[in-house]
Amino acid sequence: MDKSELYHSLNYVDHSRRKRMEMAQLVVQDPELVDPLLEIAFEVDDPISSRACWVLEFTAKEHLFYIFPYLDSFVRKLGLVHLDSSVRPIAKICEYLVKSYFSKTDNGIRSALKEHHLEHIATACFDWLISEQKVAAQAYSMTCLLLLGRKFDWIHPELKMILLQNYASGSAAYQARARLTLKKLK
Repeated sequence: MDKSELYHSLNYVDHSRRKRMEMAQLVVQDPELVDPLLEIAFEVDDPISSRACWVLEFTAKEHLFYIFPYLDSFVRKLGLVHLDSSVRPIAKICEYLVKSYFSKTDNGIRSALKEHHLEHIATACFDWLISEQKVAAQAYSMTCLLLLGRKFDWIHPELKMILLQNYASGSAAYQARARLTLKKLK
């Protein structure tokens, strides 16, 4: 399957878990599809890019290492993603990466994910946290930043300040997640 065939196939992916999983299984069976899938995912003004992001998230959940060869491109383009339906799965992939990086089990991520990758992820997470994003993307960002603060000492004070500043105007879900994060920061 080439990029144009993949693009066409993404037209049939919808919000249903089943459709996203079916497409992710195609990627799992042919990992070389990750590269064109990422290209489509980062065509950020195209609504189909969101579908590519959904499939990428489902693929990364079980096979995170498929993204390793493309980490430079992935993190460099994080800040370009702006459609709500794309930001959430991309933020979730960032959470998968960061959680794996800080995992106690040796999973290969520490050798693949370099400091500059982590810095790009931190920047994107702060951007998602301070911009008008859905709560899910902000919650994933809080988790990433909480963990990244273990490596970069400047993150926790910034995170705390932003959470306190936005707490009163945040939704109930935002406030609940912010409370949990602030509690862990103390």
